[in-house]
Amino acid sequence: MAHPAPHDDEEEPGIFDIPDDAADEAATLRGLADAEAGRVVSHEAVKRWLLSWGTDNPLPPPKCGE
Repeated sequence: MAHPAPHDDEEEPGIFDIPDDAADEAATLRGLADAEAGRVVSHEAVKRWLLSWGTDNPLPPPKCGE
């Protein structure tokens, strides 16, 4: 028996719908290495930056170590 033809209303899976365990593991390891090396931005620095958006004096994006 032949497979039914896909319907026009069926969506193709997006790139985030297809698991890529190797890429996820690599990204996790890179993130852990960055954190261990101190290449991080504090929550407080990001919050200050975000709260400045839409004001008369928006701040530049925070840098590592802030």
